[in-house]
Amino acid sequence: MVRMAEVAGVAGVSASTVSHVLNGTRRVLPETEAAVRAAIESTGYIHDTIARSMVTGGTMTVGVAMSAMSNPYFADFLHAIEQSLSNAGYSLLLAETHDNSHEEQQAVASLLSRRVDAVILAPSEDPSRSLTSAARAKVPVVLIDRVIEAPLDQVGCYNAAPTAQLVDHLAGQGHQRIAMIAGRRHLATTEERIAGYKRGLRSSGLRFDPELLVAGDGSDVGAERAVRALLDLEHRPSGLIVGNNLMTVGAMAGLRAAGVEVPRDMALVAFDDFAWADLFHPRLTTIAQPTQQMGERAVAMLLARLADPEGPTRKVRLKPTFVHRDSCGCTAGGR
Repeated sequence: MVRMAEVAGVAGVSASTVSHVLNGTRRVLPETEAAVRAAIESTGYIHDTIARSMVTGGTMTVGVAMSAMSNPYFADFLHAIEQSLSNAGYSLLLAETHDNSHEEQQAVASLLSRRVDAVILAPSEDPSRSLTSAARAKVPVVLIDRVIEAPLDQVGCYNAAPTAQLVDHLAGQGHQRIAMIAGRRHLATTEERIAGYKRGLRSSGLRFDPELLVAGDGSDVGAERAVRALLDLEHRPSGLIVGNNLMTVGAMAGLRAAGVEVPRDMALVAFDDFAWADLFHPRLTTIAQPTQQMGERAVAMLLARLADPEGPTRKVRLKPTFVHRDSCGCTAGGR
């Protein structure tokens, strides 16, 4: 069996440096990490996580609880989380929550029963029971995507100001009746985006009309239903903001089924970019969240928490990007 010292010899570094690269316990220079990983590949070294778990008392696994199978938005998070955990020598266990507090509690309980070392959670509208269970088990939790009032490490994206920017953008094109299809109520991200929608209306000098704020429940089916409700209004909106990428698919389908052409008949902008947004016709104007960075930051927070359980908690907000394409109907076009 190849020993760590042999890997260190091939890479021209110390055995402790190899350990740091494998376990993510200290940052090393990129060229040093590349040399270590090349040596691992050439020697066929296998990192003995079982032996390490016996020393540390951990299982070298991290539980991730989110609506990853029911919401494609979280796929990018998962990729970044899995990659970062793998680089640190950890394995990932995934549990589906369906953005429901009861199913979330079951998902977290299942992860805790498997003795995960920590949990990354995209919290539901009421994660209190899940967080209490993790606290009793003395398992640290990092919250991702949805920032809530809780003394925990959290990483998310700004929501209110970017949504207000979408309103301002449509209002700047002359739209007076701007509707919003909002996500599942009481989720932190939904409430922040609704607040941003109302803020954008105020800053653009437009009156808030409750009938223009409709619930899409975070799903494509819900968004199709919301589109039908908006099109049935006596005074239809001319601009539409959609609260997440899954609802954008449903909204586009609903508009197309009704013979409403975007952006000729209705301008459309959306929160969340996705791989095919540039392939839609028309190409979608969106707010793109830094999902890769959020996933990486969540893992970094988790590793820091495992290394220092008593350290101060941190809440991090990352800035999204406005991606200007065609669905808003601007003559400028492009990005």
